[in-house]
Amino acid sequence: MSGIPTSHDLTRRHVLGRSAALLAAMAAGGGVVAVARTARAATSDVTFQLGWIISNGQIGEIVARSLGYFEAEGINLKVAPGGPNVDGVAVVAAGSAQAGNLSSSPSLMLARAGGLPVKCFAVGYQEHPFTYFSLAKKPIRTPQDMVGKRIGTQGTARILLRALLAKNKIKESDVQVVVMGSDMLPLVTGQVDAVTGWLTNVSALRVLGPDRIDMRLWDAGIQLYANLYYATDETVQKHAEVLAGFTRAAAKGWAYTHQNPEKAVDLLVKAYPNLDRDAEMDAIKPVLGFSFTKTTAAKGWGTMEPSVWEQQIHVYDELQQFKGGAPKVTDVMTDAILRATAAARPKIGA
Repeated sequence: MSGIPTSHDLTRRHVLGRSAALLAAMAAGGGVVAVARTARAATSDVTFQLGWIISNGQIGEIVARSLGYFEAEGINLKVAPGGPNVDGVAVVAAGSAQAGNLSSSPSLMLARAGGLPVKCFAVGYQEHPFTYFSLAKKPIRTPQDMVGKRIGTQGTARILLRALLAKNKIKESDVQVVVMGSDMLPLVTGQVDAVTGWLTNVSALRVLGPDRIDMRLWDAGIQLYANLYYATDETVQKHAEVLAGFTRAAAKGWAYTHQNPEKAVDLLVKAYPNLDRDAEMDAIKPVLGFSFTKTTAAKGWGTMEPSVWEQQIHVYDELQQFKGGAPKVTDVMTDAILRATAAARPKIGA
């Protein structure tokens, strides 16, 4: 997702800080979830709440809306952007949106552990794009290469570095952490030996030049999902047919994007003229690479594995990130919508 803070929704404090207020509102009757019907009984109004501003991470949905795929499923789709002052999970949990999109799986796990009744029903990025970037003069190709180095990362992403170090049996004291923003320049100027960001954020990465070295969090042993689709327990139970229609349309949009990347980018930029077409064209290859893998070739777009969720929960539990105990896998994900749409989700690999 181009332009997304690398850890906007990875932090425990961000999620738990708003959970209590939302739960109180829901207890008072503010958590009623409903799918609004238009004048035509066969059409459902569905608000799709983003975790951040619109980006290439939603290109499949924008294509599907532009080409009438949602309309064909009887869905009138409204895309609601997120941002620094929008708590998308709270919006969905309170029933103001029927489905949501999250950058990273830890956000959903933390929300569930905090008492919010939301769960994932499909996954867009099969492997998380979060990456540690270094330069050839001081390359970091493996976690062991971090020892004695200065690692620049966002404050809320420090937990990811802690997880990576623990997974690879490296003492935290052996690495110097430098808290930074999303700017990559500290690496160029030598203030740090590595910076963090998403591989899909090609605009920000240009400053690092062609000698950039990438070490993905996924390859370092911390395997998280990204670009998640989620809804409340109530919506999954009572409006499964609407979520299935949403998933079929989105899957068709992503399949079109895979087959026609340039046309898909044109549709995205037409819908959101503030986006830079050249940057989106540069980003489309990694976006599709994370969306279509060997797993999707076998099980279809949007699939997810309970075992991946289980290891994510274990990592965060080991680092004592769950207040009140770790959630169960069945708390954070459901395969009901994936099973209902199995025949319609394209089996395409990278």
